Amino acid sequence: MANNHQVKLSILDFVHIFKDSKPTESLMNSTEMAQLADKLGYTRYWFTEHHNTTSQISTSPDLLSMHAAAHTKNIRVGSGGIMLPNHSPFKVVENFTLLEALHPGRIDLGIGRASGTDGWTAWALQRSREKLLPPMIFQNS
Repeated sequence: MANNHQVKLSILDFVHIFKDSKPTESLMNSTEMAQLADKLGYTRYWFTEHHNTTSQISTSPDLLSMHAAAHTKNIRVGSGGIMLPNHSPFKVVENFTLLEALHPGRIDLGIGRASGTDGWTAWALQRSREKLLPPMIFQNS
């Protein structure tokens, strides 16, 4: 008996900055990969959220999603995880509501509770030691 079910494929993009390349090149590569995934019938193209790294430029999944949606036709785009400790949940909802209005039926919002970075960068993003989850230890150095 033949199986008529198709496997749904998706991509989670860290927007990696390769050795000896520039962030602009990485962003162009991600755009081209999203367009190819769209043409090949992939289901989703999601972006991660990571901060303060030299090898990734996926700091704003909402902006990357907007760009990918504007350069593709059918594939669903979105976040593999907006890290809620770093953002106002209300603002995240507003941003993704706007994206959904611009690209109806094509936007996905994944959320997480990690900081997506080191302790000092998390403190800078959240602007408060009290907001850090779980509590972080800061040393005077």
